Amino acid sequence: MRLFLTLLPLILAFPAFVGVFIHHLHMFQLNSYHYDVERKWIAKNIGFVFFFFMLCAAGAASVVIFTVLLPDAAVYVCGPLLTLIFCGIWLYFKYRRMTKKAKKPLVYTDRVKRLILTGMLLFFVPTALIFFIVSAAGGGEVRGGYTALLYETAVIGLTPFYLQFCNLVNTPVEASVRKKYTNKAIGLLRDNKNLKVIGVTGSYGKTSVKYFLSSILQARYNVLMTPENFNTPMGVVRTVNEHLSPLHEVFVCEMGAKRVGEIRELCDLVHPSVGVITAVGPQHLDTFGSQDNVRKTKFELAYALPKDGTVFLNADSPELMKENYPGRCVYYSIEGKGDYNAQDIRLSGEGTAFTLVHGDERCEFMMPLIGRHNVQNVTGAIAVAHELGLSFEEIRPRVRMLQGVPHRLQLMDKGRFVIIDDAYNSNPEGARAAVETLKMFDGFRILVTPGMVELGEKMYECNKRFGTQAASCCDYAILVGEKQAPPIRDGLLEGGMAEDKIYTARDFSEAIAHAYALDTHGKKPFILLENDLPDNF
Repeated sequence: MRLFLTLLPLILAFPAFVGVFIHHLHMFQLNSYHYDVERKWIAKNIGFVFFFFMLCAAGAASVVIFTVLLPDAAVYVCGPLLTLIFCGIWLYFKYRRMTKKAKKPLVYTDRVKRLILTGMLLFFVPTALIFFIVSAAGGGEVRGGYTALLYETAVIGLTPFYLQFCNLVNTPVEASVRKKYTNKAIGLLRDNKNLKVIGVTGSYGKTSVKYFLSSILQARYNVLMTPENFNTPMGVVRTVNEHLSPLHEVFVCEMGAKRVGEIRELCDLVHPSVGVITAVGPQHLDTFGSQDNVRKTKFELAYALPKDGTVFLNADSPELMKENYPGRCVYYSIEGKGDYNAQDIRLSGEGTAFTLVHGDERCEFMMPLIGRHNVQNVTGAIAVAHELGLSFEEIRPRVRMLQGVPHRLQLMDKGRFVIIDDAYNSNPEGARAAVETLKMFDGFRILVTPGMVELGEKMYECNKRFGTQAASCCDYAILVGEKQAPPIRDGLLEGGMAEDKIYTARDFSEAIAHAYALDTHGKKPFILLENDLPDNF
């Protein structure tokens, strides 16, 4: 019986450990495996982390106290207690996985599999060694089991830090793997001598421009683009290794960054000859530190271009225009500031029409997309395609066939109501453009939003300004998350929205249910979903 009560919690510690480890591994992946970002996440969620630490600390303390003061009774107290603790932890994470579906689930990449293997080995091997060493040294199996339990309990309680240690252990392996695949990608790019690489970056708009530009260029060229949000070095490496062929003539490469130097790293990998910088804004200020650093990082693309290279700049971005770049620039605009200007923008039942003016040339375009920022992004794509030799007549039918990027002002008519899905990500300019687009619809306009994140010290200021802008654009606002709501609520009230037209929901499920149940006074409801918090917020 004594041995059974000793081994039972020792065995049940494993599923408890797996539950905690996989959860924190998911968060670590969402935090891009960066230690500083992970530590900030831990600080923001210290209550959650501290609760599990204290729970495990209580179990460990009971083992120490009872084995010292009441060694004969220890097994009968500590065994059941630790069994309950480990079962409780396992049930919690089991219930969490069943009831809270991840917006972006853990991706079991090779790196994740290696981390899991390291985590398991560093959990099991020391446990077994401690058990056998203490038992063989005369402590007996019970004392050996409880000494091993102390180790297991400590690991479970300190899992976020244990995971970072496992990642540190794997650093040489990861560096070797990264070098292997990077060298392969460099070789493939070098062998494709006629390939024109177009780098696309910016605080926002880069994914849309990438999609639009790739679609337009397919009128003449065989185009490869980085899929989805594959905008990191290893994402680009994977794209090249898995998809680049000698038949490709153009590679449109999206370049993301959260730190100074990361765009330069991507440029050193793919060597672009054309660059597009869509905007500079207050994005990822938690890691960049300042907007000047954001601008400096985005312009790493421009400074990496060859002497005969061209960078295309959004002239409507004030922060972007602060940089005095000496190379060849082509500007695009919807405010008449560029070499390529979209004018007379008109919303219709088919989408958006506008006139593109370039020097003495004028051309009418029609696209099945809504929103001024979509016009801006399409104008940038047209400018690049035209400078690469496509005529406006070649470009026009491609623009008419453009598809919206998923979750970026994606219009979905559900019959009784219309969803305007802009939930992929959000930033101050994009959020403003989204609510201004909502204002253009004739019906009962409902805003559903958790606001914006990763804005550092500007979080309150930007979300309050967004609320002020939204107040005149919607008839009802549903704010998601009690932590995120206050600044947006303050802005809505300051902008003149009545208190009874604002509702705070715990999560998106409650928010949508509330939106569907609203009395819209006979008007068709238009529901704008502006941003969706990632799982690590």
